[in-house]
Amino acid sequence: MDPQQTAAILVGYQNDYFASNGILRGVVEEPHRVDEVLANTLSFLREAAKTPMTLLSTPISLTPDYRALASPVGILHSIKTAGAFKDGTWGADTIPELKEFGDRILYVTGKVGFNAFSNTTLDQVLAERAIKNVLVAGMVTSLCIDSTGRAAYERGFSVTILSDCSSARTLGEHEFYCKNIFPLYGRACESKQILEEIAATAD
Repeated sequence: MDPQQTAAILVGYQNDYFASNGILRGVVEEPHRVDEVLANTLSFLREAAKTPMTLLSTPISLTPDYRALASPVGILHSIKTAGAFKDGTWGADTIPELKEFGDRILYVTGKVGFNAFSNTTLDQVLAERAIKNVLVAGMVTSLCIDSTGRAAYERGFSVTILSDCSSARTLGEHEFYCKNIFPLYGRACESKQILEEIAATAD
């Protein structure tokens, strides 16, 4: 995999999901699993940042009146009911752990739903960098990760879901998507495999 033509899209790396007291911390699997996902993501980013790979973060941010969620269901209803991801709040802020990467991570704003391409400039950003391969990581496997992965596939990108850097509402749900859903339009694999593929390209 050529890192020059690859972009990692980070979805939902915000306090409301990842912080120990985040509003939605209890929505995604067991707390220790969320901590593992974060640790795996940071390990991957530290190595990926040494390469020409494009690193992107696509946070969700919602107005206080939640006008983007007119008729929310499922987790979107939970987000609205809990008051998560409100513009200007601590919960909507990017987790402090990503600060170590500085401007190495490009932030693409505007996301208000599941799909990171919708209502954002993500298409343009990827086109400007001649990206062919897309890696997707974050929250939640069965929702934002799947929606973003499908959207990337529909736009002609080769899609890989970083299975050890993503989390779902339950471990069973996460494993089901990795085994049965993602292979329909791409693949799911651990971040270490991607780093090995990149290293092989360099050799």
